[in-house]
Amino acid sequence: MFGAFRPTAAVSGGLLWKVPWRLSATRKANVRDRLKRVDAVIDAVRTSGVQCAALTNALALPKEHEMDPKDKYTVFSPHHKGYRKGIHKIPKWTRITQRTNPKGF
Repeated sequence: MFGAFRPTAAVSGGLLWKVPWRLSATRKANVRDRLKRVDAVIDAVRTSGVQCAALTNALALPKEHEMDPKDKYTVFSPHHKGYRKGIHKIPKWTRITQRTNPKGF
């Protein structure tokens, strides 16, 4: 009850993992760097001469410098105002690609 691990109002209330509502400049720079590193890997695989369906699909995606900032930092969401939400709000956003939008959007 008492001591270092006693429950307080700040600890008891609210979410355990707080997600900021907007990306900071540092996190945006990390997104750009991550996209550039993925582009470099795709280019390295392409120059190696390997042919596979995954590479064909990856080559169809836009590169980081071809993407609009809106597409780099937000994703389509049918449930949000303006049909966009921050990319950091989706699960596993650092491990799955979100470079394309649904058709007609």
